[in-house]
Amino acid sequence: MSELVVALDFKDAQSAIEMAEKVRGVAPWVKVGLELFCAEGPEIIVRFKEMGFKVFVDLKFFDIPNTVKGAVRSATRAGADMLSLHALGGERMAIAAREGRVEGANGTDGPLLMAITILTSMDEDDIPFPVPDGLGSAVLDLALASSQAGLDGVVCSGLEVEAIKEKCGKDFLALTPGIRPASVSDDQRRVVTPAQAVDRGSNFLVVGRPITGADDPAEAARRIVAEMEG
Repeated sequence: MSELVVALDFKDAQSAIEMAEKVRGVAPWVKVGLELFCAEGPEIIVRFKEMGFKVFVDLKFFDIPNTVKGAVRSATRAGADMLSLHALGGERMAIAAREGRVEGANGTDGPLLMAITILTSMDEDDIPFPVPDGLGSAVLDLALASSQAGLDGVVCSGLEVEAIKEKCGKDFLALTPGIRPASVSDDQRRVVTPAQAVDRGSNFLVVGRPITGADDPAEAARRIVAEMEG
């Protein structure tokens, strides 16, 4: 069953927590991104955990293996339930991330490790080098490499989920940002609706502005959940 992740892309804890209160009981997950984490630090993860949420810490780790190992260890100890790291970091970085998870988890499973393929805000025109076989092919290659390196899944467009599942196996997880109702238009480019994402096999749907920018965020979240379940 697919789960909703609300992206709390706010500049401070107060704003993020106020929004989290509005969607509590509707969405099981919240996402902490770079802006909020840099403003508030690991304590914001703790606050959301205390509120009963599962927390996706979306910091897109991409560094030398030992640095990523330490970052994953620290985020795991802070209570993260899911983390993102760049697939382009390669196998040694992925293995180091897994080692950091084990060290930080104290005998528990630790967070899911999700590899970033190509950001959903990008299309082929945004890639600063030739992609002769197309963006989809590059995403598939990165997904397969991430699966072979022992990561749990990938962050990818809903347009790519079916092909990734076919290539990497149905148990390889897909987290899909760029979820937009048909009436919404913004800077995301490779987008799908909630129903399309679920139908294609996405395990997690990340939704930000269509919920957090709504007049009634809880109702907006309920409509998205209803579409997912329908």
